[in-house]
Amino acid sequence: MNSAVTCSLLKRSVLNIYSRLQPVTYQTSSYSTTGGGHHAHGRSPQLPPKLTIDGVKHIVAVSSAKGGVGKSTMAVNLALALSSLDKMNLSVGILDADVFGPSLPIMMNLNNMKPSVDEQTTRMIPLQNYGVKCMSMGFLVEPEDAIVWRGPMVMSGLERLLRQTQWGSLDVLIVDLPPGTGDAILTMCQRVPLSGAVIVSTPQDVALADVIRGVKMFKQVDVPILGVVENMSYFECTNCNHKTHIFGNGGAKKTAESLGIKVLGEVPLSIEIRELSDSGKPITVQSPDSVQAQNYKSIARNLLEQLYHQSKKKTTPTITFDD
Repeated sequence: MNSAVTCSLLKRSVLNIYSRLQPVTYQTSSYSTTGGGHHAHGRSPQLPPKLTIDGVKHIVAVSSAKGGVGKSTMAVNLALALSSLDKMNLSVGILDADVFGPSLPIMMNLNNMKPSVDEQTTRMIPLQNYGVKCMSMGFLVEPEDAIVWRGPMVMSGLERLLRQTQWGSLDVLIVDLPPGTGDAILTMCQRVPLSGAVIVSTPQDVALADVIRGVKMFKQVDVPILGVVENMSYFECTNCNHKTHIFGNGGAKKTAESLGIKVLGEVPLSIEIRELSDSGKPITVQSPDSVQAQNYKSIARNLLEQLYHQSKKKTTPTITFDD
């Protein structure tokens, strides 16, 4: 069978999966990512209700207002670190919400694999590797195919990936958001009951300026900021162990302090992290005792602490006294 026929059959298979999924619908007349949807004069537009994800305790968005800061690598290693914490026995999943540039299939060594569909629930069964459940648009299209979708299609596609995946029971679902503050991110913030967001940045001023914009965006949509992670904090020479702060020193910490946000940790610039991510063997799995893997585990523990504090805020009753 030639490659053209094979490709055609695979595309039909993907379309078949979509045709068997329950449609996602909401009234666009009352919903606008910019707040400018059609609505009656004098009334604010009514957002659709939050999606309910049965069995998932916490949904954590990993975001960067700027591309190229290592957000996806951070999201993958953070999910793996959470699942490997001693004595925690956490059930963890990861959703690759970057519809236009999915990287999860490569990083989790799940290239050329397709999710199956449960015949009874008509939901997709997430692929799994290294003990973490995974879903990505990259599982539904060919690696070389470009996804040319407008805003409404992106939002509908994300809702399908999230709600029509049979996640089962999860303690934490990590969502790797695309960079920026566009439709995909606004959809997740307005439609998904996020426990909070983790913002990834490098120490350089250009990236930190975007962090400030990202923090303001999350605050506007009432998503708690769980913390900032400084990626590529420094480079340590493998010969002499000298540390060089290529992108600046302590920028993320200073910015976080000025915004009243916790720094969850820092990860150095490392060729091992890059090589292992590209080979589908993340450093948290391949070298769990390495300094870099321990950094990710420290960030994971700090994240759990922040989730605990957030859950206490939600459950603590507020008592008011009338005059």
